[in-house]
Amino acid sequence: MFYRENGQFKTSYRADQQIFPIAQDRIAILALIAVAFVAVPLLADEYLMRAIFIPFLILALAALGLNILVGYCGQISLGTGAFMAVGAYAAYNFTVRIDGMPLIVALLLGGLCAAVVGVLFGIPSLRIKGLYLAVATLAAQFFCDWAFLRIKWFTNDSASGSVNVSNLSVFGWTIDTPYDKYLFCLGVVTVFALLAKNLVRSHVGREWMAIRDMDVAAAVIGIRPVYAKLTAFAVSSFIVGVAGALWGFVHLGAWEPAAFSIDRSFQLLFMIIIGGLGSIMGSFFGAAFIVVLPIFLNQALPALGSLVGLNIGTAFVSHAEFMIFGALIVFFLIVEPHGLARLWSIGKEKLRLWPFPH
Repeated sequence: MFYRENGQFKTSYRADQQIFPIAQDRIAILALIAVAFVAVPLLADEYLMRAIFIPFLILALAALGLNILVGYCGQISLGTGAFMAVGAYAAYNFTVRIDGMPLIVALLLGGLCAAVVGVLFGIPSLRIKGLYLAVATLAAQFFCDWAFLRIKWFTNDSASGSVNVSNLSVFGWTIDTPYDKYLFCLGVVTVFALLAKNLVRSHVGREWMAIRDMDVAAAVIGIRPVYAKLTAFAVSSFIVGVAGALWGFVHLGAWEPAAFSIDRSFQLLFMIIIGGLGSIMGSFFGAAFIVVLPIFLNQALPALGSLVGLNIGTAFVSHAEFMIFGALIVFFLIVEPHGLARLWSIGKEKLRLWPFPH
């Protein structure tokens, strides 16, 4: 960039350093979106769609919503599975009880119901924080598990307690094959990721980060903690509710309350810890890691055991999965608290300077 000083034009290298990486990142994101929309459906088979790509997209969306609350606003939540359940069951009831309800509207209304429930359980965050807030949100998980299991109205008086949806369509587009489901989920996740990226850059996002860093100082400079915390709970629960509706409608098709148990809440928390707190990209890294690692272990551990003459069963693989998750969480909390997103950022910086690191 050129500027005038003492009648001469000079170049600002620092400005170029700031502009070019931003342009490169935007080009890389656009290229990644193009590959996801075009190349993946052409190259991947149905197994990859069902087992990896569709769960990855939906869990990345749920992790994105949780990251807004935990990573950007600093409010600990262990009730993410409950908010996913609220979104799924609310969307189901809208489709069952209102004839001709469009799928997109049902998903958004499910997210809106989850946002209302999230704000209700987020009210304690105005007085408590840390471990006590985690326990308060954990109460939301237990309450929703009980409500959806015992109150038959939520399941449309289903005798088995499970519900199912079918004949999904959007504007005449029938969503029945794994490729259709993948493209639909990808479109929803792309829109919400762009909205979340711009939201955290806005004044609301800066208020969330100020509350996260030091809520007392934020209140002194004029930020309203009540507004900031409740909006974080509302936005986070809305995104998580939409993800829960997608998980039930698109991925499962039929589900029961156990599909959104406390294990789901811990899984999403592990995603943002490993992927990176306070990072949109970290939500995708964490979801990809959590989805791919069990499949990799199921294939790699028996193969490694056969090389040394050991017969490794599925029980050992499942236990090893939990142990590896725990070890990785401890590793990232100690060595790199910002997770895989920070490692990715460091790698990009090194590649920009290579082979002249000056």
